[in-house]
Amino acid sequence: MKKVITYGTYDLLHQGHINLLKRAKALGDYLIVGVTNDNFDRDRGKLNVRNNVLERVEAVRKTGLADKIIIEDYVGQKIDDIKKYDVDIFTVGSDWKGHFDYLREFCDVVYLPRTEGISSTMLRNEMQNDIHIGIVGAGRIAKRFPGEAKFVSEAVVNGVYDIERKNAEKLAADNNIPKVYDSYGQLLDDVDAVYIATPHLSHYSLAKAALEAGKHVLCETPMVLRKEEAEELFSLAKAKNLVLVEANKTAHCPAFNHLVTMIKSGLIGEVVDIDASESKVWGDKTLRELDPKQAGGSFYELGSYPLLPILKLMGTDVLDMRLYSKMENDVDIYTKGILLFPKAVCSFKVGLGVKTEGNLVISGTKGYAYVPAPWWKTDFYELRYEDQNKNRKYFYKWDGEGLRYEIREFLSCIVNHRGSSIYLNQEESIEMASLMQNFTDRINFTEI
Repeated sequence: MKKVITYGTYDLLHQGHINLLKRAKALGDYLIVGVTNDNFDRDRGKLNVRNNVLERVEAVRKTGLADKIIIEDYVGQKIDDIKKYDVDIFTVGSDWKGHFDYLREFCDVVYLPRTEGISSTMLRNEMQNDIHIGIVGAGRIAKRFPGEAKFVSEAVVNGVYDIERKNAEKLAADNNIPKVYDSYGQLLDDVDAVYIATPHLSHYSLAKAALEAGKHVLCETPMVLRKEEAEELFSLAKAKNLVLVEANKTAHCPAFNHLVTMIKSGLIGEVVDIDASESKVWGDKTLRELDPKQAGGSFYELGSYPLLPILKLMGTDVLDMRLYSKMENDVDIYTKGILLFPKAVCSFKVGLGVKTEGNLVISGTKGYAYVPAPWWKTDFYELRYEDQNKNRKYFYKWDGEGLRYEIREFLSCIVNHRGSSIYLNQEESIEMASLMQNFTDRINFTEI
């Protein structure tokens, strides 16, 4: 059997892609197609919003031309794949002629003619439709948004609103945002979508008003603190055919999603325990994060991050959660939580006045995954085993502030008419809100 391998992004799969796949297929008996997981368009310096990797894999599968589809995750993988699959021929389009000659050491290299007059770039340019985004709240988190949005195609930040106009004016001036609004209603009249980065207790009313006005919503995490509010917002978004996404940057970063994929593929066996931690020590006790009247405290402020890997890997069937908190001035400066699932027990630690090691450990029946601090900005993790010779390290670049990934997914949901993010879906967001509500209602809560 003569094996052929080819690679591509296959964004907006078109006839040119299909012609190349047909030509590649004709070179041998078995065609392996590598779909790149890096959909960063380096020529344009933008993150594309049209097709995510799962959609691109499915598009290739539907052609019926690939005998096997793999994901290209890292630089140098082509050599590994050629050896792993005992490949005879590597092939790509003629626009790459000469670029992959170094692979001739391992197999034959064939450059195939491309179909003239069509390309993914051309199609993207024809389809591009700027999405105007308004920023709501001009605090510390919002300051990162305009710069990150510049790396996402079709994202245009054209306005900002804050109850303190001077804060909005400064954010606009620092980032060349053209408009500052005197009211939230004025902003909603002018934009297609909003990014909500206000204190937690205002999220529900602001998101609801935006959805009722027909605007898509990207809301900072935690989106809301009560289950019924989350359910209502997602139901409203669905009824109006709008996109509602919780802006958890870790949920959307490439390294974390690769980690989740690796764990779900069974590389460490059955997961029986997850432990995640995040903490900060705030010197200024007057900050909003420590104000009980503004839902301050460790669990509200940080809890959605350690809950993320737990819910992504174990699901939303939480049988029981126990909370243990050290309180100070009516807010928790430290909380430890223990969650029981049908076949696992998980734990987390969060602190705004107690410092702890901020790592993530996922324990399985064959090995464990270790992500060092700060794991919520994942760019490296390691799979470890009893036989240390089997240990493997994985490295991924964390670009900028990390918000570009959630912005990219938000806009991708809009242009591809997907109701919610594949990286943090509505069931997971609703369960996070439910667990936050347990803390609010002091269910299974112990003060230490």
